Amino acid sequence: MCHSGERPSLQWLIHPVSAEVFFREYWERQPLVVKRDLPNYFHSLLPLDEIDRVLTTLDLRYPDVTVKNADRKITADDYTIRGDSLDVAKVYQLFAEGSTITLSFLDTVVPTLASFCRSFESEFSFPFQTNVYLTPPRAKGFKPHYDTHDVFVLQVVNSKKWTIYGTPVELPLNGQEFDSSVHVLGTTTLEFELGAGDVAYIPRGVVHDARSDENVSLHITAGVLSYTWLDLLLELVADAGLNHAAFRKALPPGFARQEFDPAQARETLRDLLEQLPADSNLDTMLDRFSDEFNSMCPPLLRGQMAQMAALGRLTIDSKVGARAGVISRIRLGQESTSVDCYGRRITFPAYVGEAVRFALASPEFVVGELPGDLDDAGKLTLVRRLIREGLAIALAT
Repeated sequence: MCHSGERPSLQWLIHPVSAEVFFREYWERQPLVVKRDLPNYFHSLLPLDEIDRVLTTLDLRYPDVTVKNADRKITADDYTIRGDSLDVAKVYQLFAEGSTITLSFLDTVVPTLASFCRSFESEFSFPFQTNVYLTPPRAKGFKPHYDTHDVFVLQVVNSKKWTIYGTPVELPLNGQEFDSSVHVLGTTTLEFELGAGDVAYIPRGVVHDARSDENVSLHITAGVLSYTWLDLLLELVADAGLNHAAFRKALPPGFARQEFDPAQARETLRDLLEQLPADSNLDTMLDRFSDEFNSMCPPLLRGQMAQMAALGRLTIDSKVGARAGVISRIRLGQESTSVDCYGRRITFPAYVGEAVRFALASPEFVVGELPGDLDDAGKLTLVRRLIREGLAIALAT
């Protein structure tokens, strides 16, 4: 389990499998199951009684909370009042009758899950989200289906039995949801039981279902909202269309007529496609995705009031460090240094670039250790600015 001050990471999540092996053999390829005899491994992320607190005190609404049962039809009217307000007593009644309680986007209200997602977002450069599933004994919340994003399944309490089927759509897009009337499940390819502390990785498009055993089951599903090469290609084509008239020309007049010869159209399309590599700016496209990604990672500024109050007590010998969970990108220029984070750009003088990069990469350092040509007063001024902007924190001594 994560010890105090330790941040979750892929290596921690799938231990003892290495991250290198994961990306080489499993990522977007096949499921991975990691079993370990450590039932409290994920306990600090989400104790069972936290679910009760969330449901009874946070005024969550439908559809962020839903009730599902693979064996009977349940509608929102069965457990809501006035459309979206939860009838919590009814939710628990349905749970007692065999239905699964699903809490979506719980990372937006539970700090430990927010920190979990932020750590993985920093590592993957993809947005993460966590959905939580509380299932009563001997129950199944969902019929066989696939997800349109890769998932890590973290079993927190007791156990659940999983069945893996085929892959009717390899790496489906967001709009290619599972449809039982169209997609064939395929034969069973893998069966396993996740006990508390175990984890499984299931690529998008892989059909699966799960059933609890004789006890209540609690698991977290961490979804990876990947950017794809198709996303990048669409940006490249859109950029080409904005900057080159050839991509904006009309299709050949009469192209829908029976006698139309498509040969010339094929040649024109080939010419356009050949222009893409020469005319596209990959760095600019990646910058756009980076900006979008950074803007989707809101600040985790717990304790900022105390940090602001402590600014006046900072000295050149104070211990400080980069704030954990900050998703940022440093841009070093001749005229200025800037940090993109929280959907905004924070600008500093160019001459503090080396010190800023050091500070944001160091979980702990003494103010006087900042590199560069800053004097003591300048170092203190910079550190105070980093703390005010939520990029660094003063550490207790």
